[in-house]
Amino acid sequence: MPERRSLKRVTSLYDIPLTMNDGTESSFGRFRGHAVLVVNVASKCGYTPQYDGLQALYERFRDQGLEVLGVPCNQFAGQEPGDDAEIAEFCRLNFGVTFPLTAKAKVRGKEQHPLYHELTRFKHGLFPGLIKWNFEKFLISRDGEILERFGSKTEPDAPELAAAVEAALAAPERTAD
Repeated sequence: MPERRSLKRVTSLYDIPLTMNDGTESSFGRFRGHAVLVVNVASKCGYTPQYDGLQALYERFRDQGLEVLGVPCNQFAGQEPGDDAEIAEFCRLNFGVTFPLTAKAKVRGKEQHPLYHELTRFKHGLFPGLIKWNFEKFLISRDGEILERFGSKTEPDAPELAAAVEAALAAPERTAD
């Protein structure tokens, strides 16, 4: 069972610790300078075929600086029952997933992962609110700012998602003064 994470206020998404699917410890800072699409995923959901589209999106834009981060979650009707190794194998064998996956995490509730705490908290009226289901998507800029939130029904190949990714990749990275 993953350790309970503190929901203390972070100064940047990049400060948030991540445990990757293979058990290695990292942080969201590993994505600094990249646009990132963060998606809570599940293997036994009606939206599971979106893995194909997420992989295609990743392949299409990764050389331009896009990362896709899958966050497996079992909070919605028990649709991600496997352990981390089973999840990785399922994704690789069934969808050819090569984008990074975190360890299974909670995206809402008392044990909500700090990344999702930041993604869903009230932030000047932008994109607040609970995760409603699997395959919700958050687009993060190269500077670590939350740009867009897309619901589960938004397919990875949807024109509005592709346009948002292209805009995020085209935006210049801000430099610290």
